[in-house]
Amino acid sequence: MEVGVVGLLRTAWIAATLPILIAALPFSWLSSFRGAVLGFAKRGKTMQSSSQKFTVPQKFFCHFYLVAVAWTTVLLVATLMYAYKAVPLVSDSLLHPSLPNPYTGGSHIFSWHKSHLIPISYKYSVWHSVLLLVLMEVQVLRRLFETIYVFNYSSSARMHIFGYLTGLFFYTAAPLSLCCNNIADIYKFSINGVAEFIVKGKSSMREVEFDWLQLVNSLLKLGWLQWIGAAIFFWGWIHQRQCHAILGSLRENSEQNDEYVIPHGDWFEIVSSPHYLAEIVIYAGLVVASGGTDLTIWLLFGFVVTNLVLAAAETHRWYLRKFESYPKIRRAIIPFVY
Repeated sequence: MEVGVVGLLRTAWIAATLPILIAALPFSWLSSFRGAVLGFAKRGKTMQSSSQKFTVPQKFFCHFYLVAVAWTTVLLVATLMYAYKAVPLVSDSLLHPSLPNPYTGGSHIFSWHKSHLIPISYKYSVWHSVLLLVLMEVQVLRRLFETIYVFNYSSSARMHIFGYLTGLFFYTAAPLSLCCNNIADIYKFSINGVAEFIVKGKSSMREVEFDWLQLVNSLLKLGWLQWIGAAIFFWGWIHQRQCHAILGSLRENSEQNDEYVIPHGDWFEIVSSPHYLAEIVIYAGLVVASGGTDLTIWLLFGFVVTNLVLAAAETHRWYLRKFESYPKIRRAIIPFVY
């Protein structure tokens, strides 16, 4: 299962990224293909009012984050329980897991004294996944809150249905990519736990005391690279929150005024789509926090970059067409470069 999931995810990210890269090639014979890709990516203000075919309301963005929160929570809980019970980093734990681990060589009750036989690299790999999923949970929870309480989407704002389906794919595949290398063991562990609960019932199962201090200590044992990645993540996270607050404030009176205005403040002073730039910083933080050696997470990051650069370029062109006095210093998404 592990190899299958990893291979499938990598193939999916490559397949999703290649059309964007091909569309970016400066060949005239690709103009029709480029137009189709740009058409799929348009939404909100960049979509012409006459282009309503195969579109859905932009407020359906909320669906992305409902799926993301539910799915990320499931993965986080399953990965955390597996890491905490089967492959703890703290050696003096009082836990006594009752489910098998592939590295113990047994299919019966897990023997705690055998935990030292599990390769330390494997333990850290699982706990890296826990950290990455915690960060993803922080991100998608904030995005769900923003779509409900911060953004006031215009009733006329639309997005292409292909973009809608792409968003659903992304927020299903992205959290899974953060733990895919261990997902087979996590899945078996979870299924065995459910089976034991069904067969024995709650009263017959061995109770495990959940020690929050041990959980924190395990996370603190992760390397400096993970915490640098987390710092980069929260740097982008904070700026994206601020930029989204600025965008949301522009539409506070959207019922009375449907006109667009030039946003100002924070990273809006240097790029047209600072919320996209912040998103790239957020996922760069995840790459660093992962250790930078996981090809699947790099492919996820590649899709994020190519997709957002494409969308930012289209937004920048729209601003230049819409406003004659648009600030000359602003670039599309990369400060002072592009």
